[in-house]
Amino acid sequence: MKYIDLHVHSNASDGTLTPTEVVSLAASLSLSAIALTDHDTVAGVAEAQAAALAKSDASNPLRIIPGAEISAAYNGRDIHILGLFLDTKNNALIKTLHEAVAKREERNEKMAANLRGAGIDITVDKLKAAEGEAVLTRAHFAKYMTEHGFTKSNKDAFDRFLNDSSPYYVARDYLSPEATIDLIHEAGGLAVLAHPLLYKYNLEQLDVLISLLAGFGLDGIEAIYSLNTGFDEGIIRRYANRYNLALTGGSDFHGMNKPDISLGSGKGNLKIPESLLESLEKRLK
Repeated sequence: MKYIDLHVHSNASDGTLTPTEVVSLAASLSLSAIALTDHDTVAGVAEAQAAALAKSDASNPLRIIPGAEISAAYNGRDIHILGLFLDTKNNALIKTLHEAVAKREERNEKMAANLRGAGIDITVDKLKAAEGEAVLTRAHFAKYMTEHGFTKSNKDAFDRFLNDSSPYYVARDYLSPEATIDLIHEAGGLAVLAHPLLYKYNLEQLDVLISLLAGFGLDGIEAIYSLNTGFDEGIIRRYANRYNLALTGGSDFHGMNKPDISLGSGKGNLKIPESLLESLEKRLK
């Protein structure tokens, strides 16, 4: 059986590997397809596709699914919707993602100022000097704070300074879920709710969220995920059946920013069958 990974990050956002390095790793693992789903950007997709052409051969082809992980606002917090099979040259998509990155930058400036007030020597310019053209996320803040001795680890940085209940946190102006799904569809893609159990809703609240998104045209839901335990996958599969959603799966690979999560295999036992990709393509048609 061949396996895939439909939730992967590169250093175009908050991963640590370049798109080319991600592709090389995927090829070495004999994955048949990966979706590059960086936060609010498709900037790494072209590089990944070119690298896959160079790495692929007839006996071991590797497909790159163009994607993005887009943040949307729901009940005062953010949820993440994956766009898969995106037309990365779609004007509306490019414009909206550029605007989302600009809003991220505004938020990052405010959050850096808050952290400086707490005695942490951090600026957006210093983050950019370290990370280049990457879309800056809180993971970059955590990495910087840890490397410069302000926190013991990335987890410590989030626990003390960067979580959404921290006094230093600054919320972003997000798209609505409906607008996010419409944008993905306009760009020719499928809209998938990422890691639904990470939002910490109880099952009744999660049902309300998924029902709402399904009404907006949600296409799929990420049922196979690195942090699933126990009956988690079965719970999400039931929601998929209830609302006629396609199943997807992904590791949420970030390289060394999430060192315990490996490409393709998550925490070691993740297996995402290629057959899910075939089902998604049928839905796309």
